[in-house]
Amino acid sequence: MSNSIEILEKVAKRLRLHSVRATTAAGSGHPSSCMSAADLVAALFFHAMRFDPKGPKDLCNDRLIFSKGHAAPLLWAAWSEAGVIPEKELLRLRELDSNLEGHPTPRFPWVDIATGSLGQGLSVGAGMAYNAKLDGTESRIFVLLGDGECAEGSVWEAASFASHYKLNNLIAIVDVNALGQSQGTMFGHDVEAYAQRFAGFGWKTKVINGHNMTEIVLALDKICKGSQTPVALIAKTLKGKGVSFMEGKDGWHGKALSKEQLVDAIREMGEEPPVSGLTISPPQGKSPSYEKEGVMESPQYKLGEKIATRTGYGEGLKKLGKAYSKVVALDGDTKNSTFSEKFMKEFPKRFVECFIAEQNMVGVAAGFAARGKIPFVSTFGAFFSRAYDQIRMAAVSRLPIKLCGSHSGVS
Repeated sequence: MSNSIEILEKVAKRLRLHSVRATTAAGSGHPSSCMSAADLVAALFFHAMRFDPKGPKDLCNDRLIFSKGHAAPLLWAAWSEAGVIPEKELLRLRELDSNLEGHPTPRFPWVDIATGSLGQGLSVGAGMAYNAKLDGTESRIFVLLGDGECAEGSVWEAASFASHYKLNNLIAIVDVNALGQSQGTMFGHDVEAYAQRFAGFGWKTKVINGHNMTEIVLALDKICKGSQTPVALIAKTLKGKGVSFMEGKDGWHGKALSKEQLVDAIREMGEEPPVSGLTISPPQGKSPSYEKEGVMESPQYKLGEKIATRTGYGEGLKKLGKAYSKVVALDGDTKNSTFSEKFMKEFPKRFVECFIAEQNMVGVAAGFAARGKIPFVSTFGAFFSRAYDQIRMAAVSRLPIKLCGSHSGVS
């Protein structure tokens, strides 16, 4: 049985209350960015998504990536309402020994990837969505983006990739609150500008009022079901929604309320007791089964024989693919130079051509790794420098991605 609109609205209110309380307790954070997306997240967790709160590693779970990672207190609040985090633990936000960091990291079991370095979440989501199709699961991947990060080119690399591969299990929700860190965002509240851009990349789009719960629920129900393409919901919102002295006001980014301001904010929003009768939809389908892993064949080179290192890489990768069914290979249109094509010819379903978009390629690899695969990513060594920050965030996430840069040479 699904939750009523009234229940979802109560949950959204509690998410806002948790967010302001937690950030004030921490003395830092981004409450205004949490408040703009609270209605969207309430609808995602307790209407659209299907997951088992006790089974974070179940591959059939729907997943939610907070690409706008600075809104982490909102994510922790939602998991608290789902019964995963004790409510009192929310007030330990950003404490040294707490898993509830200022930006999401996999220290918390339900977080797959560290986010907060903006513009990366959609690529990771695309990798997870591709992986779900490869595994044959019914898992859907939801990605919450901020409007400001949509100025990043990596977002549109991901949009192009997802459309090309018809990842209709990928749903982006753009929180268009019109305010960035230091000023208004590029397009302000011109939600049609974002819709046109996603549509131009082949996505199915819908503009919604991000504070109208009925509208949010109807959009999630109608546009996501039966779509043959990835979906983007463009939500018009207000930063600081719910508190008049913050709502739609510039200058509140990354600022926690003082204790006095917190009292005023709670008085204005009103207290909301725990919501009774809150239900969560269980995951659908069956988890994939993998072949029994074997033993990798040893190299067969003769002493004194000269072999190009890239040839060795291609042969080794192919042998790894034979031994381990969780190995996948990604390349950026250099497979006939890196020789990852040897893997592609042997295991075409486990090879992903990412084209010339290295930032997205590394993000997609991180998505695969977060769902249990062992990705090998190859391109020319110099090109990996374009994806330095994606590599850094994968390292923060402690994901087992393997990067092989060829033709590094000396010039």
